[in-house]
Amino acid sequence: MKALITGATSGIGKKMAEKLSERGWELILTGRNEEVLLKMKEYLGNTEIITADLADREQVKKVYEFCRDKNIDMLVNNAGYGIFGRFYETDLEDELNMINVNITALHILTKLFLRDFKKRDKGIILNVASVAGFMTGPLLSSYYASKNYVLRLSLAIYEELRRERSNVTITVLCPGPVDTNFNNRAGVSFSAKPITASYAAEYAIEKALAGKFFAIPGLTAKAAAIGQRFVPNKLLSALVYNVQKAKKKF
Repeated sequence: MKALITGATSGIGKKMAEKLSERGWELILTGRNEEVLLKMKEYLGNTEIITADLADREQVKKVYEFCRDKNIDMLVNNAGYGIFGRFYETDLEDELNMINVNITALHILTKLFLRDFKKRDKGIILNVASVAGFMTGPLLSSYYASKNYVLRLSLAIYEELRRERSNVTITVLCPGPVDTNFNNRAGVSFSAKPITASYAAEYAIEKALAGKFFAIPGLTAKAAAIGQRFVPNKLLSALVYNVQKAKKKF
């Protein structure tokens, strides 16, 4: 079995690589940090790497072309990050790059690999979203919106596959706070106790291998995902604003 993992050099992506390797999977890892990728290749074994910046569409397509004849069994769209701040204050170019990574790259890889999986009538897609995908997120507006896209796109694909009785499956990981480099990159600190990247990765892999759609690790994330259904949108947005405002900006 062979998996492609994007954003594999840290956090959940790195832990997924380690856990799939322990299960005997062959890996193709991609990220921007070639030095880290080379170290991972060395200690994981049975691993190929391809350095790429997924904010660049041509490099996204390069990743697919590198993998297209390698019989990938699982695509893990893990790469992503957030930008903290009021929408009118955040840097436009940074935000567009984030959208390219969080949405466009995931969209391209999901479509291209899904076509291949459909031809073989087997394959697993694991898209990393967030519990943020269920909500509106003032002060992390574009990040929340991007994870809404990932969740809704994945759910639509799930229903299409279900109607066709396809053996291809799609899983969406929706964690709450995870102890990764995400908050450092976004420029905030945790306002709630995070789960570990190791736990999130293990939970996601188990759900994906079982063919489940939702992977929502941790009681806090589950409560948020369920509870948001019963709160009016404007009130929920106000509550999320207060949560995000409580995060200390570096």
